[in-house]
Amino acid sequence: MTAAKTRTARQDVPLASLLSLEGKRAMITGAAAGIGRSIARRFAEAGAALDLVDISEAALSRVGGELDGVAPSVRLHSADIATDIGRSLLWESVADHPPDILVNNAGIYPFKGFLDVDAAFYDHVLDVNLGSVYWMCQEMIGRRLKQGGVIINLASIEALVAFKADLAHYSVSKAGVMALTRSLAREHGRDGFRINALLPGGIITQGTKSAARGVLKFQLGLIGTGIRFRRRIPLGRLGDPDEVARVAVVLASDLASYVQGAAIPVDGGFLSA
Repeated sequence: MTAAKTRTARQDVPLASLLSLEGKRAMITGAAAGIGRSIARRFAEAGAALDLVDISEAALSRVGGELDGVAPSVRLHSADIATDIGRSLLWESVADHPPDILVNNAGIYPFKGFLDVDAAFYDHVLDVNLGSVYWMCQEMIGRRLKQGGVIINLASIEALVAFKADLAHYSVSKAGVMALTRSLAREHGRDGFRINALLPGGIITQGTKSAARGVLKFQLGLIGTGIRFRRRIPLGRLGDPDEVARVAVVLASDLASYVQGAAIPVDGGFLSA
């Protein structure tokens, strides 16, 4: 088939079919709350079977209950993917049907001044935010080298613009996620893998609200930082986790069949301002 005929055939596919995730299984880390929870819900609506992963077993169970009857099937995995044993047990549990789609969403963002960071703190942040993504991608690609698949990594606008103070460790970890995404997209695109990153910015979740409340008790100056951050957003508001999830659905689907190695901001225009 010539390239022209291939393009014509693809144009004949109905839009609903391009967007559908029916027949696919998606693994989503950090799925018990925030952006991960929203991605799980939207993937379920698109027809994907789900492997939901989180360190919090109780919160994960609640999300599983919410999606019961929405997704074709939901498997829950309470795992600490920042550890070798946690990842090993997780992938062993899905060996019968490895996911077609992997969403590396799990992450932490503890505030700490650069001069106060010690090796243990730094290593923990990097293990969760970057190390887990690296090794989860390795498992995914190694197990599906003959089939290919989709990987979506959650980075952050902080990887490009260090706007908030006391997050140097976080910025380093998310910049690493971006670099990893581009490297793997280059190395494994011809193996049938589509690998892209999302860069959320200014998304209101329970986690970000809790972190902000904790810091504000000690650093009232961050109120001014928050005001400046909001003023810079062209859309004039902070975002909702579901707005990130919608873009994740596009990247996971055949709508994004020619999107590779991209780092897509979902930030209300913050990076463009």
